[in-house]
Order: sequence, then structure tokens, then C-alpha cells
Amino acid sequence: MPEQGSPEARFTVETAKVLAEVAHNRQKDKLKRPYREHVIAVGDALADFDDDIRIAGYLHDIAEDTPMTRQALLDMGVSERAVGIIERVTKRLHDNPDDYEAGIRFIAEDHDATLVKIADNAHNSLPERVKALAEKWPDKPPVTRYADARPVLYAAVPEEEIRKILARVNPWLLEELDDRLDEADDTDYENLAYEDAPQDEPVETPEPDGAPRD
Repeated sequence: MPEQGSPEARFTVETAKVLAEVAHNRQKDKLKRPYREHVIAVGDALADFDDDIRIAGYLHDIAEDTPMTRQALLDMGVSERAVGIIERVTKRLHDNPDDYEAGIRFIAEDHDATLVKIADNAHNSLPERVKALAEKWPDKPPVTRYADARPVLYAAVPEEEIRKILARVNPWLLEELDDRLDEADDTDYENLAYEDAPQDEPVETPEPDGAPRD
């Protein structure tokens, strides 16, 4: 058996994707749909990031919804960093698993875990899914807390990273993101003085060869 950390033992993104499909194969989500579709979508949404983050995306629910342990993941070659991300987004490992808001704040303390949670949140917030969940739980649809979590998560990472994720998994949320940024911008454009506006630096145009110079 190759030693952990050797090239033969390296746990790849593709391995994580296959493991996610197998581990969640028989599970269903709140709408009785194959749960593996969700975990694969979350991993796919993180394609612009490094391997540890992508692996954690595919495996973000493996410690929550399967018997898989931390040691088992490490023994398979999953990095300490990826396992740490997985553990941080695993609700049952939080100090108070029933406190959703506290869990979101805890996740938002870590950049990498926040990216994974944004992808998870975005896929859970697809328009068709939002509609179906609202019809099934009209009094208190789960999507309400997803929307409440987004400002906390978005504040923890750069805007361009949020956009990369949303563009892949839920482009409909890009408009919401723009609206939030507009609300956060308190510049009074209507009364902005000319001298306060950003000015372009003058560009010196070089004289053509042979032209007279001062």
C-alpha cells in the first residue's frame, strides 16, 4: 500500500467526485430527488478554485450524511486542509448544531469553508427549487434562511470569487448580489462634486519621429 502523500496515494478531484456519487447514491433530498446531484453540483461550482477546495465541495456533506470519519478520509489521501473545510461546514460538528445562524457565522470565519458554503447555498437556492420548497413548506420555507445567510457569507470573501461560483451554479443570484452591492454603496452620486469624481490622468502623446520638439 503506498504511503500517504506519495504520488500513488494522492486523492484527486476526480476521486472525490466518484466518492461523492457512491457515498450519497441512495440518499434523497428534501424534495425526494437524488442527493448525489446536489453534491456534484456544489463541487462543479468550485471549478475555478484549487484542488482542496474542489474536493471539499464534492465531499461537503460526507461527514454529515454518511458514516465516513475524519481518519477514513485522511487514510484515503484527502489532505488535512480539505478535511478541515469539510468539518467546518458539517453542522453536526458545530458547538450548537441547531443554531443555523451561529453555524453560518462559524463557517464565515474561514475563507475556504465560506466558498464551499456559498456554492452549497447557491445550488439550494435555484429558482425552480425555491418554488418547490415554498410550495411544500408554505409557512416557513427552508429557502428563507438560505437568503438570510448570504450577506454573512458574501461579506467574508472577495466579490470576484462569489461571482465565479454563482456564474457556474446559480446565475440568477448575480442580480441579487448586484442589488446588495448597490444598497451598500452610500455614495451620493446626484450631489457628487466634480472635483470629488475620479479624474483620468492626462496621457502625454509622444511626438511622431521627425516632428519638432520644444
